[in-house]
Amino acid sequence: MSQKERMHTCELYYPGDEEIMREQTLCMEKLYDFNATRPLEYKRRMALLKEMFAEIGDDCYIEPPLHSNWGGHHVHFGTGIYANYNLTLVDDTHIYVGDYTMFGPNVVVATAGHPLDPELRQKGLQYNASVRIGKNCWIGAGVIIVPGVTIGDNVVVGAGSVVTKDLPDNVLAMGNPCKVIRELGEHDKEYYFKDRKIDYGKL
Repeated sequence: MSQKERMHTCELYYPGDEEIMREQTLCMEKLYDFNATRPLEYKRRMALLKEMFAEIGDDCYIEPPLHSNWGGHHVHFGTGIYANYNLTLVDDTHIYVGDYTMFGPNVVVATAGHPLDPELRQKGLQYNASVRIGKNCWIGAGVIIVPGVTIGDNVVVGAGSVVTKDLPDNVLAMGNPCKVIRELGEHDKEYYFKDRKIDYGKL
């Protein structure tokens, strides 16, 4: 098995492998072009994203700058996804994000890890574990999602949280480490922020 093939098996591999570095550098060239676009160049941005990402649906918007180890090459975005400034996708292996999920500014989604043994780290070894985020989630500002985590559908992750374990569907979760605070339900159909009621007649 080649070093490149080992990237997607959660096995230890050498990310500095010549074949890997050559392909990764070409991906980073496209990311550079995306981040250099002007605000009015929306069509060019979308065209670049379709070249850069493994998959990306319609009506997605990513606010530059975007940071990504492989320029989105291993990222699978659904439809209608929004990402605020400074989204960091450590996409050394696959990241899957469902439809209509939103990312606040400065979110990090990481798939890459390194061995705890210092001698192995000194050799430059790495492993990768995929991250899955469901549909219609809101990932708050400054959230960090570590390798191997799965987040269910309709989840809200509070700002500044560090998500180290899987989260089920339909919950509000926050903290470091991130924990489920409560299920989302009828209360959230009546109130949108603290004691502020939703006036459906004005929507």
